[in-house]
Amino acid sequence: MCVFSLSLFSPPPHISGVKLGMSSEPLATACTVYHRFFQSCSPHVFEPYLVAMAAIYLAGKVEEQHLRTRDIINVCHRYLNPGSDPLELDSRFWDLRDSIVQCELLVLRVLNFQVSFQHPHKYLLHYLLSLKALMNRHAWDRTPIAVTTWALLRDSYHGSLCHPPQHVAVAILYLALEALGVEVPVEGEKEWWQVLSDDITKPAIDDIIFELIQIYNMDAKCT
Repeated sequence: MCVFSLSLFSPPPHISGVKLGMSSEPLATACTVYHRFFQSCSPHVFEPYLVAMAAIYLAGKVEEQHLRTRDIINVCHRYLNPGSDPLELDSRFWDLRDSIVQCELLVLRVLNFQVSFQHPHKYLLHYLLSLKALMNRHAWDRTPIAVTTWALLRDSYHGSLCHPPQHVAVAILYLALEALGVEVPVEGEKEWWQVLSDDITKPAIDDIIFELIQIYNMDAKCT
């Protein structure tokens, strides 16, 4: 199992990324960079908030949603100091900006410059469309399946699910359907999730769901 959460030390880049208006995949890349860095490095050695800012900055470049370092600094500063004014363009600001740039280089070296990831988003979108075609239209319309699955996917980035993205998408959809009490009609001998991904197994789905629940449990303990 490969679940890692730093809620005790700092939030992942998710909260600041949302406030910066990052779209789904750049935000997912920022969170993945952050968690993979701390799979190799200790948060007691490297400042988690600085790494989070560097991850956001780097993800913006990788996913071509460029963000100004000044905006990243001010949003993160406001998160740490609610109600505070934006930082002045003084030596403190420029020192912090230089630290983000240096931290970005450190993150790249730790991750061996492998910062392009496949995320579950496109798989989940495709699976939702396929599932909608399988189900009764009225049952689909009255049940928030899509909203629930996207919420679960977003929350999964508070940790690190080390599984193929298509498997994560299937497991999240499976969990959403179970939580909503929705049964999917089966045609033939295959289960619906086998139709979506022919290389996934029920134990693999159970493992991913267990890891996701562990993320929720850890976040609950820290609130």
